[in-house]
Amino acid sequence: MLRVAELIRHAVSQVLTRGGVNDPALETEVITVSGVKMSPDLKLATVLIVPLGGKDPTAVLAALERNRKFIRGAIAGALNLKFMPDLRFRQDEGFATQARIDALLHSEKVLRDLDSKNALDNKNYLEDKNP
Repeated sequence: MLRVAELIRHAVSQVLTRGGVNDPALETEVITVSGVKMSPDLKLATVLIVPLGGKDPTAVLAALERNRKFIRGAIAGALNLKFMPDLRFRQDEGFATQARIDALLHSEKVLRDLDSKNALDNKNYLEDKNP
């Protein structure tokens, strides 16, 4: 399943990079194909995309959905699969989640808690060293 997902991810990114899709919404955008999730029966591939620069992906997703059959046909010739899965395009939320977690970890509350814990640990360590 993972091997097929990587083959599809690579093939979709090649089609998008080479400008094989003639759609005005896709010609001006740089799109990152961050991953592909396959269904257990390998009949559905969910392609996770992120527009470069964190732009609003709704126009890009709509353009990819309009050209889904063309992209599927273009990558079917490049892959040697018994059955070509149907493609579904979704925005990858992983980068936004990572940015939100980073912001939380660098917030003042967390830094204050870490500083007080470090100070307490240092105090306990020094008390253990000097009985």
